[in-house]
Amino acid sequence: MRQCSSVSYTGHALRRMFERGLSSEEVVYVIQAGDMIMDYPDDRPYPSQLRLGWVNNRAIHVVVAQETESCACYVITAYYPTQDVWSEDFKSRRS
Repeated sequence: MRQCSSVSYTGHALRRMFERGLSSEEVVYVIQAGDMIMDYPDDRPYPSQLRLGWVNNRAIHVVVAQETESCACYVITAYYPTQDVWSEDFKSRRS
């Protein structure tokens, strides 16, 4: 993912961020500095990624789509992953 020219949030993302106490600064940090753990190149209307970042020793997942030409980013959702669904390092789903 290239650097975002801008960051916008879907209504769903804003609701979930508010419910989960996630700030836009935390989400942008994960987009910029986090690791890509899943790539969805065929997502429409834009390719997206699941990114993992750490803020205050807490894992955060952000699903972000990026417009190919303008590099504008769109946050789809953001959440604190849990170990009942994710591995200990939060990089893969438990089977």
